[in-house]
Amino acid sequence: MTTAVTREVFGKTLVELGREDPNIVVLGGDLNISTFANLFGQEFPERFFDMGPAEQNIMSIAAGLASSGKTAFATTFAVFGTGRPYDQIRLGIAQPGASVKIVCTHAGISVGEDGISAQSIEDLALMCALPGFRVIVPADGPEAAEAVRVAAHEPGPFYIRLSRGATPVVHEDRFTFRLGKAETMRAGEAVTIIACGIMVAAALEAAERLARDGIHCRVINMATLQPLDEEAVVQAASETGAVVTAEEHYRNGGLGSLVAQVLGRRMSVPLEVVALDGYAESGKPDQLLAKYGLSAGDVESAVRRVLERK
Repeated sequence: MTTAVTREVFGKTLVELGREDPNIVVLGGDLNISTFANLFGQEFPERFFDMGPAEQNIMSIAAGLASSGKTAFATTFAVFGTGRPYDQIRLGIAQPGASVKIVCTHAGISVGEDGISAQSIEDLALMCALPGFRVIVPADGPEAAEAVRVAAHEPGPFYIRLSRGATPVVHEDRFTFRLGKAETMRAGEAVTIIACGIMVAAALEAAERLARDGIHCRVINMATLQPLDEEAVVQAASETGAVVTAEEHYRNGGLGSLVAQVLGRRMSVPLEVVALDGYAESGKPDQLLAKYGLSAGDVESAVRRVLERK
């Protein structure tokens, strides 16, 4: 399967957007090479602001530039771009609805050898708690490029979560991203697997394995967590009678929690959540994902468990 590095796709898309729109500015910290924001800085130095390791300043200045009519992209690692400047994001960006697009890379435990201090496993809960923010977790490179483009053209604040390493490409190059709309990746009637980010590929692999045993799963890519496509959740739950969610995030406050709220209010069916129960350790990404329950095999096991309660 073809792979792509979503953070590299982001950097290249920023450059393309910069050529199209002189109103776009980019702010980064001391990690611009790792986020690929440096590509924008090389081509548009007058519209690029290297703030160093000062994330609170990044967000506050981005909010100021947005209030002056600019479309401001603020980027760093997820662990630094959400928790550390949360008060600045809340007051300066969320409350006035500023057009700041926060794009953070190196999310989840797949940062690998960077270890526990670099693992952002709470960021989706934090950002989904901010009214007015659109929160997106692209499944692959093509979706990341489309999501960044949508964020650039839509007013208001966005949070886009990207990974560190290369991840499987599950979309065609001509894919069109629809903000706030779930995407059915595979048809099925036994169970619905709702996934986001790198877990979409794992969900598709699990569905392929289960199909060999006659268990045909519907797979939904829920790239937009806020606003969540509630109608897609309700329809899938109604038609398949059971749901599994999969995310590279702490189980509280992420995709599983959001889907559970919908099911609790509108369609009571059995639910299994594949997610993290805590921080991990330093190690190779694939080994960490396997050890901490985020492999295709773990999604498959969750499907078999939920079928027992269907």
